[in-house]
Amino acid sequence: MRKIKKGDEVVVLTGRDKGKRGIVLKVVDERKVVVENINLVKKHTKANPQSGEAGGILDKEMPLDASNVALYNVQTGKADRVGFKILEDGRKVRYYKSTGEVVDV
Repeated sequence: MRKIKKGDEVVVLTGRDKGKRGIVLKVVDERKVVVENINLVKKHTKANPQSGEAGGILDKEMPLDASNVALYNVQTGKADRVGFKILEDGRKVRYYKSTGEVVDV
């Protein structure tokens, strides 16, 4: 089980986008995540008339290291650390370390 999953709202902790919030679009591997409208780069593309693609300069999201983002806690309004605990029914769930609130039910 991963601490950060697709669809989570996260806060960027370091880098040029520090403090920005976004939704995780993709978990690339154990260490990298792609966040919506964060870590944008300019990609120069060549036109391809056969597939109908226009050329030009596109904005593209690049992966961030998972250690540079933290889950956003709606109750506190801040970034929060995540831990794991096993419930009485045997399920393993994520919880916020500051409040003890379960993230996914």
